Amino acid sequence: MATTGAIADFVQAVEYDEFDDDVVEELKKRVLDSVGIGIGALGEAPVEIVAETVSDVSDGGSCTLWGRSGSASPSQAAMHNTALTRYLDYMDSFLAPGETPHPSDNIASVIACGERVDASGQDLIEAVGVAYELQGELAWNAPVRDKGWDHVTHTVLSAAAGSGSILDLDREQLRHAVGIAGTAHNALRVTRTGGINEWKGIASANAARNGVYSCLLAENGMEGPTNLFEGQKGWKHIVSGEFDVDLSAGCERVFDTMTKRYVAETYAQSAVEGIIELAEEHDLDHEQVESIHLDTFHGAKLIIGGGEGDRHEVETKAQADHSLPYMLAAALIDREMTNDAYDPERIQRDDVQSLLRTVTVEEDPELTERFESGEMPANLTITLTDGTTLETRKDDFQGHPNNSMDWEQVEAKFHTMARDRYDQQRREEIVDTVRNLESNTVADLVALLD
Repeated sequence: MATTGAIADFVQAVEYDEFDDDVVEELKKRVLDSVGIGIGALGEAPVEIVAETVSDVSDGGSCTLWGRSGSASPSQAAMHNTALTRYLDYMDSFLAPGETPHPSDNIASVIACGERVDASGQDLIEAVGVAYELQGELAWNAPVRDKGWDHVTHTVLSAAAGSGSILDLDREQLRHAVGIAGTAHNALRVTRTGGINEWKGIASANAARNGVYSCLLAENGMEGPTNLFEGQKGWKHIVSGEFDVDLSAGCERVFDTMTKRYVAETYAQSAVEGIIELAEEHDLDHEQVESIHLDTFHGAKLIIGGGEGDRHEVETKAQADHSLPYMLAAALIDREMTNDAYDPERIQRDDVQSLLRTVTVEEDPELTERFESGEMPANLTITLTDGTTLETRKDDFQGHPNNSMDWEQVEAKFHTMARDRYDQQRREEIVDTVRNLESNTVADLVALLD
């Protein structure tokens, strides 16, 4: 049942000791992946704007700002650290037919609140499970994208639930926190339509901050609308329409979450993998390529294939990582898709700017049906200047729930992302701390993230 009371009851029913071992393993992977991505984003201009702003409005605090010497309040630390995990567009994604949110957007909030109350690693795993389960259920049962709302409209609710869990709010405090979060902080889809701007990569940090702040208000006695969902002019009426959720205390929704192999928008992963495989198999020279055509599913066409604005005009990172034409062109030329693909000089180079204009993207209803049945299909055709055609058909990619990354692969990704900031010894300490999180504390983890 979708009520603030049902969510509060769910949060209080979740117990680490009741989690299956596989759930614990997956949640640990999400923590390590998010920390690595976050550390890798340090120095990016929009992240530095957030850091400067957090510094301006903070006068110290109990929570660590990852990668920096300063600290801040839980809500400001959530803003800063979530901006890190989200900005590069290398975070995880939950795959539902009508919505694709990023549950890792919740992790920094939970860590910040856990640091505030000196929480254990088991508490952290439990609260991350809460956030993943709620975000997944909302994405599956209450998609808001087609109604004009951004997916971080879900994130503020899941961040409040996860943060409330680790803060150990009581039932009424949880109801008030969720009510405040869901009433006051609904985000518009315009962030990701038309000409993409840098707020795209920061919007979830704002939602995370607001989720934490809602919990702190409720903890201090603030009342919120506990009829958030079903009340007159409430969330169901204005935001989502009618829906229900089936929240499981086992928090198995984490299994429906993918880990990104490439620094690219979620729906591009299979296509990028496919075009790199073709380029390597046939040793392609981009100057031999006449055109690139992709048949894809509805969400990919809509978001990154031109359904919400032309994706052939690419001048910035925010535009590039939401442009299938750019990502396919860059991946074919470079035979990889790392953060280097979004360097301003690389985006502006003639080779990729010329090739991306040959890319066409079409929706195939059959592929949409397959996506809604749990795949991430991509059918690619490359036509060469001599008339030769090369094709590949992908069902999913390495990191998709049907083809998930194991611990060693996630660890390798972490080392790649964090090696410019931390030496081998520090990285191994972080990996070991997360790998054995149930025997460590939140303080043990954040002490390694200065």
